[in-house]
Amino acid sequence: MRHLRFPVAATRLGMVAEQVVRAFWPFWTAVFLILAPLMMGWQDVLPLEVIWGGAVVAVIAFVATLVWGIWRFRMPSAAEALRRVDAAIPGRPIAAIADTQAIGSGDAASEAVWRAHMERMSARTKEARAIEPDLRISDRDPYGLRFIALLFFVAALLFGSFLRVGSVGDMVTRGEQSLATGPVWEGWVEAPAYTGKPSIYLNDVPAGPLRVAVGSQVTLRLYGEVGALTVAETVSGRVEDLGSAAAAQQQFTVAQSGTLSILGGRETTWEITAIEDQAPTVDLLGPIEVDAMGELSQPFSAVDDYGVEFGTATFTLDLTEVVRQHGLTIDPDPIDPLVLDLPMPFTGDRADFDEFLVDNLSEHPLANLPVTLTLEVTDAAEQTGTTAPEPMIMPGRRFFQPFARAVIEQRRDLMWSKANARRVNQILRAVSHRPEGLFSNETTYLRLRTIIRRLDSFAETGLTDEGQAEIVEALWDLAIQLEDGRLADARERLRRAQERLAEAMRNGASDEEIAELMQELREATNDYLRMLAEESEPSDGTDQADSGQQGQQMGMDELQALMDRIEELMQEGRMAEAQELMEQLNQMMENMRVTQGEGGDGPPSPGEQSMQDLSDTLREQEELSDDSFSDLQDQFNPGDQGQQGQQGQQGQDGQEPGAQPGQQGNQGTEPGQGGQQGEGQGVGENSESGEQSGSGAGGEGDQRSLAERQRALREELQRQREGLPNLGGDAGEQARRSLERAEGAMEGAEEALREGDLAEAIDQQAEAMDALRNGMRELGQAMAENQNAEPGQGSEQGEANGRPTPGQRDPLGREMGNTGQLGTDQELLGNGDINRRAEELLGEIRRRSAEQDRPEIERDYLRRLLDQF
Repeated sequence: MRHLRFPVAATRLGMVAEQVVRAFWPFWTAVFLILAPLMMGWQDVLPLEVIWGGAVVAVIAFVATLVWGIWRFRMPSAAEALRRVDAAIPGRPIAAIADTQAIGSGDAASEAVWRAHMERMSARTKEARAIEPDLRISDRDPYGLRFIALLFFVAALLFGSFLRVGSVGDMVTRGEQSLATGPVWEGWVEAPAYTGKPSIYLNDVPAGPLRVAVGSQVTLRLYGEVGALTVAETVSGRVEDLGSAAAAQQQFTVAQSGTLSILGGRETTWEITAIEDQAPTVDLLGPIEVDAMGELSQPFSAVDDYGVEFGTATFTLDLTEVVRQHGLTIDPDPIDPLVLDLPMPFTGDRADFDEFLVDNLSEHPLANLPVTLTLEVTDAAEQTGTTAPEPMIMPGRRFFQPFARAVIEQRRDLMWSKANARRVNQILRAVSHRPEGLFSNETTYLRLRTIIRRLDSFAETGLTDEGQAEIVEALWDLAIQLEDGRLADARERLRRAQERLAEAMRNGASDEEIAELMQELREATNDYLRMLAEESEPSDGTDQADSGQQGQQMGMDELQALMDRIEELMQEGRMAEAQELMEQLNQMMENMRVTQGEGGDGPPSPGEQSMQDLSDTLREQEELSDDSFSDLQDQFNPGDQGQQGQQGQQGQDGQEPGAQPGQQGNQGTEPGQGGQQGEGQGVGENSESGEQSGSGAGGEGDQRSLAERQRALREELQRQREGLPNLGGDAGEQARRSLERAEGAMEGAEEALREGDLAEAIDQQAEAMDALRNGMRELGQAMAENQNAEPGQGSEQGEANGRPTPGQRDPLGREMGNTGQLGTDQELLGNGDINRRAEELLGEIRRRSAEQDRPEIERDYLRRLLDQF
């Protein structure tokens, strides 16, 4: 049975491994325990008596474990391996084949059964496989001594050297006298701790070039007869207190490049290159960013060869750039530079990193004044790197309420110099002389009167530092209350609710705590939005409050959906995603607050008026496109057309059937009603042509009415394009080109409507709407660029120029951004499943395009929709 040779041989080899492991595990455990201290160099540190005692114990352990292993080892035979293989096969077929028939040997039937049994066993032997050896010896080593020895040996491999074992041979051959007189040495070079570099064992480093950091500590030990070995070096730069070159232990610091030699016996010399620590560098990565609340964000980067320890940002008053007017005409009191600590990475490498300096300095005396910003970083070697002074205006909170801005200006003058106290007192008295219409409630008026009385109390004794700080704080609180009113308390409650929820995210709160905190956040948000709406309601009783409430309601729906999603993620344990949504919630609330603050009762700027007119034109073009599509559908549904025609002939509204298209044409010119008088004549012509058109929906007269409406929209767009504000830059030029393209598409749609080609007209109208949207977006960008390019304007003019009306939305339902640009990331279809709704619409278009009974022109239009989307 040749097929059993390999399984038996492999099994026997495994049995030999079992015997070796079980017999010799004490031997290799003892070897590891002997080699580990020798590789670590214990023989060079311990007294000679201890070394000899340990050597005796090591030899005895080595011999004893070796003899014990040889005595315990037993070479397994092939028969034992065969029996192990046989035992692993069901029925032990190998042993069965070796059996002989004991009963019925003369019976033919019995012999036939026996032969069949032998054939079956022989076939089963082909299933033989090598048996895996059992190398576990935990029953023989219950304390894990073999693992302890292995751990010591691995540590010696990492931190020691096999070369140190050779010193034991010298000790054995030469004895104690040889060790005492022989020239033996060892040395280390330890780099400064801040470099993170490992120590260098000089005995393992061959002679030649060697690079080390400046400040590295060199330690040398000389053994044997004094004077047999000497040290010569030029790397320390020492000129005094050199000491003896043959001292048993020497230590010095690498200060410069040079040589290090050990003379006597076999001379060894290293050419050491001292690597100097480079000074760190820091750079500003971009302009400073500021939000409406005055929080600044300054990106910066820092680089160092080993790592930056800390850094500072210094804001210094730039007195030469201050506009010396009003309370700033006198010399200021000494204002110390503002020094902030730069944020450092908590984890990771500090050798090269990018960070953001984030802080709110609205209450500092330098707020809204010209300053210079200087960043400075320091490494572990106390070397520094700085940036060039960057001129800027110290960021501060923006106040939109005029009276609040006036209070902040007086606060600034008082912080500028105590000598302004009398002037500030007079201005505040003049303001409070006739308070009607200035104060929203009695609390703010009483606060102002209290500040005036405190200033009066310092009139004779002079304003002290403590008094100045008290009044400055009171003026700040007054300005905040004037700016926000009751919103300040509501915002504080909202902030506390958000902080508690964020803390719950970090600590892994239970579902009950999450539900309670989310309810608290919802109540605080509702209160804040309600007060925000009350503050934004006009006092003249116009209908602007309705639109504001509508925008507020839409914003509240989005916030509620966002808070529901946050609660769901927290309950699922997805805290990272919940925290990201919390940031989005904070941003939405901040945008609402800024939009509320940036509103105004003044007339719209030319840019705002152009945006509003274009928005109206786009809306009217969408309505005209819808009517064109409805007429196209009516052509393919004659039954519905006849029914609509009968309803039109009945004249339920008491008008002639042909008057309705004319009215539609009149409505289509609404954007032109606020324009020039010539546009009104166009409207009249449109109405007249509409009255002369024939009856019947979808008829030729109706198409002429649509063409007249398209003509009126084109003329209105031409007027708006000619009346655009003079905005420079690429964005302004692109806006004009987009509006010209929209006007050309409208002209094409008008011609298609006059020729009765509704499908082509709809395509041209879609192109016109697309060009209009692009033009409005580019116009908003041009307005934002124009505003940013005029820093010298006053705060009121700079903030109002190019700003959209708060709560205003474009024809697609998107809110207009703070810079006048259109677009938002909000879900235009509400809180429903957008993907499911889009899939349903796409499926309906596919179904209709596949219906063979539909007219070819309609199917062609549907196929073009599928190609586009």
